Amino acid sequence: MADPRIEKLAKLVVNYSIYTKKNDEVLIAAPIEAEELALEMYREVLKAGAHPFLIPSFSRAGEIYFDVAKDHQLSYESPYRKYWYKHLDGMINISADANTRALSSVDSKKIAKTSAVKKEIREIFMKRSVTNELKWCGLAFPTNAMAQEASMSLTEYEDFVYGACLVDKRDPIAEWKKLSKAQAKMVRYLDKVSKLEFYGEDTDINMSVKGRKWVNSDGKHNMPSGEVFSAPVENSVNGHIRFTFPGIYSGKEIEDIRLEFKKGKIVKASAAKGEDLLKNLIAIDDGAKRLGEVAIGTNHGIKKFTRKILFDEKLGGTIHMAVGASYLECKGKNKSAIHWDMIKDMKKGGEIVADGEVVYKNGRWLK
Repeated sequence: MADPRIEKLAKLVVNYSIYTKKNDEVLIAAPIEAEELALEMYREVLKAGAHPFLIPSFSRAGEIYFDVAKDHQLSYESPYRKYWYKHLDGMINISADANTRALSSVDSKKIAKTSAVKKEIREIFMKRSVTNELKWCGLAFPTNAMAQEASMSLTEYEDFVYGACLVDKRDPIAEWKKLSKAQAKMVRYLDKVSKLEFYGEDTDINMSVKGRKWVNSDGKHNMPSGEVFSAPVENSVNGHIRFTFPGIYSGKEIEDIRLEFKKGKIVKASAAKGEDLLKNLIAIDDGAKRLGEVAIGTNHGIKKFTRKILFDEKLGGTIHMAVGASYLECKGKNKSAIHWDMIKDMKKGGEIVADGEVVYKNGRWLK
């Protein structure tokens, strides 16, 4: 018997996250491991009177690409992919890792090169996203490989994923609307703030967010969600920070990331593991050396680090910052080929000070 939570998740994403309308053209991209969920998405898009396009993918294609592709191929971006981003009304991207370590041995320079060519597509995506011309949602389908990364059985991981998406509730849409209302209070407060300071283990960093907009991430783009985020003023970041959870990029782990900023730019970067990839990524372009996002995770239903950024950046009691491109809806101006999130636990002594007032302590919002 099919898991009824899969059908509920498809209904949630199609009808709430990307609020599909009649005659919308909606791309559903998914690896074959997520066939069951992809087909339910296909069904729900059709029920909405829209036009679905299924794009299946194969897990080992990435391994073959990085093994065989030459420089001119690593630097190529298909015009057909650009066309999708320019003309689609909706996009659903499902991840379902068959092997989370498949790219672990790939040369870091190759990964950086393929990331660099995505700059134009990222800019198209962000411009159309901020105006809601392109409605999108990223989500995950549970696999054994992902469960292993999270140190869970597949059954436990399924419960975790569907619980985080609130599809174990009677009315998931009503639950997400409730969360949205609670986060809106944080956004209204933070929109009036000019300066933020962050303190914690090996961390003393400050930045201006004056004139920037905070966004209520309430399940409209990522599923699950549960964060509020904005973009720092590009030349305002000063100080140092240590990210307590591993940063993961294209399946490669970078541990104990430490960054130091001066006048907005990274002046020192180190890591206990994967430092070469860290340095190659921040060297992609000038924007990769600056912060494009600052965010507070609010989903206290996600209780543990799973090595899947979709869930981990929402962890209640954490903050995350991203190097690279900022989101236009935040009124950010930083441009880059990458947007890479790094997470810090704030539950033990972490503080956020807003315009001189402590508003967050030990992983909890105080206002």
